[in-house]
Amino acid sequence: MNSQEALAKIVQGVAKFQREVYPAKRPLFERLKHGQQPIAMFFTCADSRILPALLMQSQPGEIFIERTPGNIAPKYSDHVGGVTASVEFAVMALHVPLIIVCGHTDCGVVKALLEPEQAAGMPALQSWMRHSQPSRERLLREHRDAPTEEKLRLLTQYNVLTQLENLQTHPAVAAALSRDELLLQGWVYDIATGCVWSADAASGRFELLGGAPE
Repeated sequence: MNSQEALAKIVQGVAKFQREVYPAKRPLFERLKHGQQPIAMFFTCADSRILPALLMQSQPGEIFIERTPGNIAPKYSDHVGGVTASVEFAVMALHVPLIIVCGHTDCGVVKALLEPEQAAGMPALQSWMRHSQPSRERLLREHRDAPTEEKLRLLTQYNVLTQLENLQTHPAVAAALSRDELLLQGWVYDIATGCVWSADAASGRFELLGGAPE
């Protein structure tokens, strides 16, 4: 598909939304023009195969979404980036009670973490991946001799756990956690099966969430 074909497809989608979807949900959109009260912040990858509203069956106004390559959330620092601003706004202005970090299978960033040569020639991506370096170090320390497929599965999980730790360095998150006003959750979404695996807060092990699709 070339650029003009891609644009035409997107424009057709907008037209269908305006013709069919918006009229059916007009009262909802009219309420939302006054503001938002999301029930969660959903932190996930920029991967085009991840559609948060489809996965969670959520409506407009319910989920505050932040997307980054590899669902990476850098630690808090004096350099204020978009992720830091989004987290602060979600917690302090919108008062979300829940933040979910959702990784996924077949993630390009996770593959590049495992095999850094896959990010060759992409210095910005290489720099970005340093925010998940503890994930790679843990994998090599604990499972250096595991098969590649198993390494990818574990690294996907470790990456999610690292980002949960990174988020806790943000002052807004730390303060809300100390007041028991915020819950952090880690998920891994399996694209091929539709399964979602959730990290147990105590053990860090990932358990099937909600049962497997039929």
